[in-house]
Amino acid sequence: MFDRNGLLRAAATILPLALVTGCSALPGGGEEEHSIVVGTTSAPSSLDPAAAWDGSWELYRNIYQTLMTVPNSGTSPEPDAAKRCGFTDAASKVYRCVLRKGLTFSSGKPLDAEAVKHSFDRTTSIESPSGPSALLANLDEVVTKGDRTVVFRLKKSDATFPYILSTPATSLVDPDEYPTASLHPGDTAIGSGPYTLESYQQGKRAELVKNPDYKGPAELRNDSVTIRYYSRSARMVSDLKAGRIDLTYRGLTPGQVSAFQEASSSGDNSVDLSEMTGSEVHFLVFNPQDEQAAKPAVRRAIAQLVDRTELVRDVYDRTAEPLYSMVPTGVTGHTNAFLDRYGHPDEKKARHTLRDAGITDKVELTLWYAEDRYGDSTRREFAELEQQLEDSGLFDITVKSRAWDDFQQGYLKGDYPVFGRGWSADFPDADNYITPFVGEDNAMGTPYRNRELTEELLPSSRKQSDRGAAGQAFAKAQKLMARDVRLLPLWQGKVYIASEKDVAGVEWAIDSSVIMRMWELYKKSSW
Repeated sequence: MFDRNGLLRAAATILPLALVTGCSALPGGGEEEHSIVVGTTSAPSSLDPAAAWDGSWELYRNIYQTLMTVPNSGTSPEPDAAKRCGFTDAASKVYRCVLRKGLTFSSGKPLDAEAVKHSFDRTTSIESPSGPSALLANLDEVVTKGDRTVVFRLKKSDATFPYILSTPATSLVDPDEYPTASLHPGDTAIGSGPYTLESYQQGKRAELVKNPDYKGPAELRNDSVTIRYYSRSARMVSDLKAGRIDLTYRGLTPGQVSAFQEASSSGDNSVDLSEMTGSEVHFLVFNPQDEQAAKPAVRRAIAQLVDRTELVRDVYDRTAEPLYSMVPTGVTGHTNAFLDRYGHPDEKKARHTLRDAGITDKVELTLWYAEDRYGDSTRREFAELEQQLEDSGLFDITVKSRAWDDFQQGYLKGDYPVFGRGWSADFPDADNYITPFVGEDNAMGTPYRNRELTEELLPSSRKQSDRGAAGQAFAKAQKLMARDVRLLPLWQGKVYIASEKDVAGVEWAIDSSVIMRMWELYKKSSW
């Protein structure tokens, strides 16, 4: 995703590794309503799944249903709204799903095969610039057979298609509420997931209530969830300490994480801090339409200068890890392609790279970032990048920022020479850390033309039903990306969740894409 803030496996699964104990009891009966209040700095950009390929998926996962899901105890997709699914051919080009019986939307309308077809067709036909239609680019047609059978025909072989069906990009929506040719208006959402959206205030809160008609594998351990959206993490942490929220998810700064760790070491156990292995990657994107960013020597010089170790130490207080590939550590197919090619930061090599290309003057570049999307440390991160590049004497850097909505519109229109993005994989496979960023139309809005990537390596990797066997193609792809430097990986994040002592289920609440499954959370005292 989004950014998709999704973090993120037979590709290797990145397993949550909680540092705190989890639930000590299973939920039981009782008349009292069991509620959870969650705080996050990642607010949805849209309530319509056809319009967002970003942190909005956090909400979608809980109110919409998909045909498949990756369980928190496994690595391969399993049925969700579907009763069973599978390829019907040896070429991995025809995929068939049979729906569960009796599925309905929260509107009361039936969720049948036609509704599934409608959900896919509208996403690909609307083709929202900020939506996930690119993730379905390989989908040729959707055919229904009766009320419960759906057949997906693909243009090319794609063994990752079951994973795609597990992402919120394929959320199922009510045809009567979601028009074929336009986005769903207003602040409502009609789905068939574990929760219904009772109310929503953009940028402020979402009220989720247990869906009594839900039919799927999720077992709800609470009755309702309130999600509060914060523009600044300081206020979120303050509300956690004051008991106004039960848990924080996304947005803790490195300083806040360190403060919680130090407090725990000093005997203050009022807040539990869970650390989980993450797969969110952050990187720079170079716009080929910009005069300077279009020059390979400029991009390679920057790759030669950026000191990731300093970045994660000085800005992120070691709450992140240096990243030398778009495929993060822990995912099958990962290599250190950028480290292999450029080694450690070296001003002399960067200078030679520019001089060999005839560039003798300082290179003027503007770096852009979203000021309200990835936490309060983003400003410091770009100040650090500015300093590193200017200290070399080779660059004259200007740093600018915009709020997420304006920032997103800007990079999709090609307004920025260089900009920062974060990405949480849509599904746990190396393919999803490469494919979304390459080709003429991609998630970054900046064309990345490389025929060897798009017409040879990636298509061959998708023919491998054994995803581990695709590693060789991914290794070659990462070498090409390190040569091109159209994307410059910077760091790989960890996931930190701060919660009240009474909150349980945290270690089970994060799915394989590091999206919060709210239904796993509950208070120990409630049971």
